[in-house]
Amino acid sequence: MPETGWLTWALLSALFAALTAIFAKIGLEGIDSDLATLGRTVIILLILAGFIIYSGKWTNPLKFSPKALAFLTLSGIATGASWVCYFRALKLGEASKVAPVDKLSLVLVAILAFVFLGERPSNMDWLGILLVAAGVVLLGLRL
Repeated sequence: MPETGWLTWALLSALFAALTAIFAKIGLEGIDSDLATLGRTVIILLILAGFIIYSGKWTNPLKFSPKALAFLTLSGIATGASWVCYFRALKLGEASKVAPVDKLSLVLVAILAFVFLGERPSNMDWLGILLVAAGVVLLGLRL
């Protein structure tokens, strides 16, 4: 598969994230949100394992550096916690309210990347980040 730009992959991610919210909201009807999260995770694991094996990308994960293993473990824990919280929020609330609040992660990523990764967004970037935060308030919190 030819490598495309990051923007293409990011837009596809946004599309699939939107579909995730809609499909999950429908699928959660009559099911515990934690159990639904587990089921979804098993499906993701099977699909991703098949893709990695099919594409010949499998390598021994025990050969990852200790730093990579530690941070991938932390990322996995954060992902799991995010999914559990997201599915519980979807179970209790409207997808059109839950999804915008979930996107507050965009603002948090910018702040955390500034603090921990030394990334320095431009003034225009910060304006965009502020507008996203305002959008979260307007769409999700409706204050």
